Amino acid sequence: MLLQQIATSVAAAGESGHEELAPLWAEPWVFGVSMFGILVVLMLIAWSYNNLGNRHAATDEHADPHRQHPNKHDRGQGH
Repeated sequence: MLLQQIATSVAAAGESGHEELAPLWAEPWVFGVSMFGILVVLMLIAWSYNNLGNRHAATDEHADPHRQHPNKHDRGQGH
């Protein structure tokens, strides 16, 4: 019964004719340029962090057997 009601409403909506599109508040290319500009700004922000790992020299992590959640990748060095 429910499927018949859905089918009837879909069929009635299809026969209603041409649907009017919602009006845009700007030209379509403005939306594309705005999205591109926002993504470029976000890319530059992310790119500004690319040398963050080079601030200090890399040091080996101390294998502490008393840590609450010990690193399982120390290959037995902490025991």
